[in-house]
Amino acid sequence: MVDAVLEDDRWAMLQALADRACDATLRHQGLDPDAWEIVVMGCSDARIAELNAQFRGKEKPTNVLSWPSEERGAAQAGAKPEPPRGDSLGDIALAWETCEAEARAAGKPFEEHVAHLLVHGTLHLLGYDHEDEADAQLMERVEVEVLATLGLADPYSA
Repeated sequence: MVDAVLEDDRWAMLQALADRACDATLRHQGLDPDAWEIVVMGCSDARIAELNAQFRGKEKPTNVLSWPSEERGAAQAGAKPEPPRGDSLGDIALAWETCEAEARAAGKPFEEHVAHLLVHGTLHLLGYDHEDEADAQLMERVEVEVLATLGLADPYSA
């Protein structure tokens, strides 16, 4: 279950978009979307900059942040993370202005770009990361596979 929290009214479409993208990601991983809770917050660049400073020590806006409810990373680089336990996966935050600017710069529809970021954020909640090359390759491959189930193109191809 995805619970969208709108701190910025421009995110009116977020619940439907998050339901679709997060559900597709969980299903791809063999998980029942109804068994897991994810909170997705739509906010402004100013708000995400505060969160980025507080949690990552970076005093600037970013497109997406995620906070897994527990550490789920794989023990070995490039390996699939262990399946989650409990019923809460964690939280994701998205910044309107940064997402909009990135979509415009890439020539992509805003909703498609945000769907990609929601898939990306959900994978972080599941323990995927891109800290080293092997992990990044795995995460990107899984993102592309999930996006294909949504009818979206590979964001990493030229």
